[in-house]
Amino acid sequence: MANSIPSIALAPGQHVYFASDLHLGVPDKNSSLERELKFIAWLNQVAPSAAAIFLMGDLFDFWFEYKTVVPKGAVRLLGKLAQLRDEGMPIYMFSGNHDVWMKDYFPSELNIPVYHEPVDVTIGEKHFYIGHGDGLGPGDNRYKLLKKVFRHPLSYWLYRQVHPDLGIKIANFWSGSSRKKNLKKDEKFLGEGEWLLQYSRRKQEQKHRDYFVFGHRHMPLTLDVGQRSKYINLGDWISYFTYGDFDGQQMQLCTFEK
Repeated sequence: MANSIPSIALAPGQHVYFASDLHLGVPDKNSSLERELKFIAWLNQVAPSAAAIFLMGDLFDFWFEYKTVVPKGAVRLLGKLAQLRDEGMPIYMFSGNHDVWMKDYFPSELNIPVYHEPVDVTIGEKHFYIGHGDGLGPGDNRYKLLKKVFRHPLSYWLYRQVHPDLGIKIANFWSGSSRKKNLKKDEKFLGEGEWLLQYSRRKQEQKHRDYFVFGHRHMPLTLDVGQRSKYINLGDWISYFTYGDFDGQQMQLCTFEK
């Protein structure tokens, strides 16, 4: 899988855009389709000015790649992403905790690289550290252990032995149960205790970055990491429909209204 992103130069008037946490597939087919179409409308809106687009994880509520099978759905979005890539638009995909099992489908079919860990990238003259955000920062040791188990090649191989109809049904049930269990926790703003803020501050002590950009928290946030750096959480496309817009000088959160 990809492990680095080349520096991105911005011509006058160009922007770089970031979006996270669509969780396509929930809570039902019609609602998911409505959000999918809204996201495609956003892509159509930003594409003319985009130097690159970053999709920061949990694009799907569940994603698993069998050898010859991928989950049904989101075909309109996949087609739009393929079109943008065919037209030369740089798109970078990050896996999240709900689509951790992304493998080679996006690189081989859509020519979109997939990143499983946070990466540094220079955009214009600013330094970014970006990732989905799951399993980072203090605490949540149970999930960190589960993440290691899920990412182990043996776990992936074992799950591929389950028939897709049953495997996807089990995973959707598990994903839904996890979401309901963590809903109230995810909606609570922790102030200085925000664990991705704490993580960003520790990373800043090692190396300066102008922006730390994550998803996962489902909460639009712009917080100071230091005097010259900010932590930005992108929110989601379930409740907020927010995205990040970097114009070469400043990064801001915006809300898309179709």
